[in-house]
Amino acid sequence: MKYGQERIKPYDSARAKGEQVEAMFDNIAHSYDGLNHLLSLGIDRYWRNRALRYLKSKDTPTCRLLDIATGTGDFAIQCAIQLPNTQITACDISDKMMDIGRKKAASQVLEHRISWERQNAMDLTYSDSSFDLVTSAYGIRNFENLEQGLSEMYRVLKQNGTIALLELATPSHFPMKQLFWVYSHCWMPLVGRLLSHDTRAYKYLPQTMEAFPKEKEMKRILQGIGFSEIVFHRYTFGLCMLYLAKK
Repeated sequence: MKYGQERIKPYDSARAKGEQVEAMFDNIAHSYDGLNHLLSLGIDRYWRNRALRYLKSKDTPTCRLLDIATGTGDFAIQCAIQLPNTQITACDISDKMMDIGRKKAASQVLEHRISWERQNAMDLTYSDSSFDLVTSAYGIRNFENLEQGLSEMYRVLKQNGTIALLELATPSHFPMKQLFWVYSHCWMPLVGRLLSHDTRAYKYLPQTMEAFPKEKEMKRILQGIGFSEIVFHRYTFGLCMLYLAKK
């Protein structure tokens, strides 16, 4: 089944979505962190910390965590700080985003805690049942094929392992729904274009947020892949969703 956000591409309809997403994040890597924190008013850090609350009980020297679509590594770095015993692998399709992540980790003397690897989430090179935790923060709506990407997460997750997915969402109730529409369709593209110099990226991103499956549909998708004990949490008027599930 094809989902709405899979049909939305950053630049044109001809090339594969994965290829365009890689190019887009390479293009905006230089301004990505600053824009993220500016456009979210810094709340993105709070959302990541909320997700980490549910992972802290897993922090052991034998625990292995894979952060998929890690981008510039904000979530992987927070994991390294708050899960000091866990072995962390951060992967992404964009080398330029990860280059920034490596520098940030080194600046906090965390380079030995995180390994960085270029991976396509649609076809991970890791063996089956390799990780105790699989995470992704604000990345899965960019997957070329959502079910394929989630199936790969399931495959590399150990039995009884946990998956934690943070994803941006659109509020469904007045007045936040209307306010967010103005913000995402007017303010976000304008600021994004001025600071990133990419005329399409910050139109593409809110479009994928609106088209991404809602809670009940996501639960059905995760169940269909094989995940169980699925729960979700809404944060900040429904602007962010956390999905937790087990294999």
